[in-house]
Amino acid sequence: MQNQIHELAKTLPPPRKQNTACDACRARKVKCNQIPGQDKCQHCLSKNYPCTHYIQQATTEKKRNAAAAKRPRTLSASSSSSQPSSSRHGPAEHMAASAHPGTAHAFQSPGSHHPQQGHLPPPHAITPDTQTRDLLAYIFSPPDPSSGNSQVNGSAHIRLGGSPSPTAYAEWGPLAHRLNEDSFRIEFALDLVEVFFQIVHSRLPLLNPSQFRTRMHYSLYSTGSQNGSTSPSNPTGSTVAQQQRTRNSSSPLGGQSAQQRPLHPALVATVIAWGAKFSEHPLFIADRHTNRGQSAFAKVLINRARDLAEDMKVHRIPSADHVVIALLIEPLQSQSLEDNAGFHGFWLGSAIRLLLDLQINHKSVMSNIQDPEARGTMIFAWWMACLADAYRSVYYRRKPMLDDDDYDIDFYTVGPVPPDIIESHAPQPSPREQLEFLGYYRAAHALARIARQMSRQLWRPATESDGIPVDVLTGFMTLLNDWRDEHLTHVGVPSNFEAEWDFVSAVTACASDATYHIMWIILCNALDDFGIREVNDVARAGTPEAMLPQHAQIEEKKKKVMNEALHGALRIAGLAGVLATNGYLRLDCAVMHVSCIQAGMLLARLGRPEVSNCITGLEQYAYAYEECADQAAEIKRVYNQALAGDAEFNHMAAAQPRPGTSGEGASGSGSAMNVDQPMFGAFP
Repeated sequence: MQNQIHELAKTLPPPRKQNTACDACRARKVKCNQIPGQDKCQHCLSKNYPCTHYIQQATTEKKRNAAAAKRPRTLSASSSSSQPSSSRHGPAEHMAASAHPGTAHAFQSPGSHHPQQGHLPPPHAITPDTQTRDLLAYIFSPPDPSSGNSQVNGSAHIRLGGSPSPTAYAEWGPLAHRLNEDSFRIEFALDLVEVFFQIVHSRLPLLNPSQFRTRMHYSLYSTGSQNGSTSPSNPTGSTVAQQQRTRNSSSPLGGQSAQQRPLHPALVATVIAWGAKFSEHPLFIADRHTNRGQSAFAKVLINRARDLAEDMKVHRIPSADHVVIALLIEPLQSQSLEDNAGFHGFWLGSAIRLLLDLQINHKSVMSNIQDPEARGTMIFAWWMACLADAYRSVYYRRKPMLDDDDYDIDFYTVGPVPPDIIESHAPQPSPREQLEFLGYYRAAHALARIARQMSRQLWRPATESDGIPVDVLTGFMTLLNDWRDEHLTHVGVPSNFEAEWDFVSAVTACASDATYHIMWIILCNALDDFGIREVNDVARAGTPEAMLPQHAQIEEKKKKVMNEALHGALRIAGLAGVLATNGYLRLDCAVMHVSCIQAGMLLARLGRPEVSNCITGLEQYAYAYEECADQAAEIKRVYNQALAGDAEFNHMAAAQPRPGTSGEGASGSGSAMNVDQPMFGAFP
């Protein structure tokens, strides 16, 4: 029996090793087939290319180094004498250390690196009860010199007292020294909060703007800090604290109304970090000028918001605030999977687990939430997480965390707005209500279900080794065509829009339109990588493909997918050109960047000049997401290779459109946009 198993194992194809493609196959986006007994893969052997693995070796070494030196959670000037500055301590150790100032290894914000005469007060861990003024002192403290990197910061601890030297802020530009002033920090923080609500909130409406502003102002101007600092309307911090405790003891709800409840420190830090991404404050302009177009200060604010959320166990303790914080952090950080300083997908997964722990996926639990605002926020948070999980799975070739039967709650729905309210000065609907009026959520959920099915069928080992069954391919094509007929005309971009669009309308419609078309590009890439199972079976048997009974129909389906993918890429390039012309992509919170990357890469491989719009869009995205500049450069490189005749397709080579065709033969071409495309040669 063992001999039979051994002989059977010899006939099986060798298991495919993940992430071992050679440099040539990796650059050309083709499958790397290693030939047993040969030093070169099949592709390099046929083209007489050198079969090297420099990129894989560099990636492996980079990951190994990153695993050996994780981001430090605790850094201090005093730790250098006893242990390396990159050592890590858990939150419990931080709390213990804060009780013993002589041995504390905690983050020492303003003044700790430039101590005054006398003994400094002990450090304080940031907790939900930390006053917002003290939180701002931590967020806007100078970069930690002990880290050797201004983008790496210590844990969320503050040491009150003392004042840093103006030169401590030199890395953030000539105006950053003003962060040492308490009054400037408050004014600056409020300015960043307004930037968040003007730009980010329109795309991620998870907060109540008026409630957040009221609570922020109350916490800044009606409470003192831990070091006894006073606000303009309060005599001393201790007096205010005593008055606050008196009010709390006499109130049936703990003495805190909705306006008086302190904001979660991690939520404040996250909102401020978002504002820093898009702010045009003179401080950030000077910082970008100092740091070659990128804001080192904004990167530090993002890291500190994430560190604070980790230290406060946002990802572990189920609560409504923690769900919102996790969903806001995920698109805030780097969107590159290869960025070792980022945690792509971690915070989205944490938000989904928190929602499941709170049982928000149950209609019975959701209906018991009495506060309409809280109920609406949780329903919207659920759908945001649900949609993001589905789209992320199909974009990055992952299995989704959720399935169709994991929830039974209804959509966030509202009734139509009466005309008299629209024409009057009555409060206008929130951004999420405006989107629901137009059916965006229902259309997005219908497309997310298709994306979820594609992920479960395409990104599995059997499909990768055997190919995509033709009936599965036919099913996906039918689902996408049905979605287009039912939803695209309602939520996509019309073919002739004359009116001036505002930021929300333009970006929302373009994002919905691009999300549909990117599905065809993803399906085309999967076909090119894996092929059709029936065709692969015939090829392995040594039989000519033309002998396959369904050969003509299969080739027709492949051409149909390629034409739809090309049409979708051209459509996305046109949309990116429209948005980039208006400067909208530099203000977008990573909603269309995946579409620009996927469409740009396909157009680059085909040598299409329309790729310039995608490159321009990614370069505009780089204002807030630095990694997009590298992605734009990679697309330029692939485009130049295609012009030189090096770009090749694998299983979709026969379906590659002939020069001169533009994909207008696709079934969705009736709604194509007319966008003037620059004609140019190779990129420099």
